[in-house]
Amino acid sequence: MTYKTKESRLLLILATFFVANAILSEFIGVKIFNVEATLGIQKFHVNLLGVPNLSFNMSAGVLTWPIIFIMTDIINEYFGVRQVRFLSILTSILIAFAFIVVGFAMRLSPSDFWVQQTVNGKSLDMNNAFSGIFGQGMWIIIGSIVAFIVGQIADVFIFHKIKRFTGERALWLRATGSTLISQLIDSFVVIFIAFYLNPQYHWTWQMVAAIGLVNYTYKFIVAVLMTPLLYVVHVIIDGYLGRDLSERLIKMAGRG
Repeated sequence: MTYKTKESRLLLILATFFVANAILSEFIGVKIFNVEATLGIQKFHVNLLGVPNLSFNMSAGVLTWPIIFIMTDIINEYFGVRQVRFLSILTSILIAFAFIVVGFAMRLSPSDFWVQQTVNGKSLDMNNAFSGIFGQGMWIIIGSIVAFIVGQIADVFIFHKIKRFTGERALWLRATGSTLISQLIDSFVVIFIAFYLNPQYHWTWQMVAAIGLVNYTYKFIVAVLMTPLLYVVHVIIDGYLGRDLSERLIKMAGRG
């Protein structure tokens, strides 16, 4: 199959970037980093809902999630809700497939010479390191996939609801507004499934709510800061498509 038209090439690029960033986010997400320490500032040590000493400890997956939500809004704007839903379902299947493949890879018998290696001057069991990094628990995998699907459905629904009132104006409102609400849902769904329903952790409602609010605060700030980038991408795409084709695609996408 060849992609001869501008709109088909654009959809291919956006869809590929969307899927790649979603899968990448799942695998780098196993690392938890501290935002304050990364920025070189003092930890906030917030007490919230009876949970003490909270700070912005985030999954490294937040590095790519803002890009995914921008791609979601751009695809929604030019190609409509059906394309976003299709890509969201496809991406969820590919994420699950990737974890299945990794699960099989973890069960392969390691070569003797590969297991013990020296990294940064320290002896390291590479097989245990591989399993520790890629072996995310089943509850976390299920939580992240469910949160992704629910968040995407909410994003496209809210995006078009806002667009009915704004028309073609106020791109920032429908894009940022839909992202903020979908990120709120995503923040709590993944924590609820991965740490509240998971019998291994026994998190309380207070812990789920407090940590979810802290995580969402970070995502809220990033989503607002990323809004100008949405306009930059929009201008680049309009320049590539041309005014007539761009307006025609947006009008067709608005019909669902």
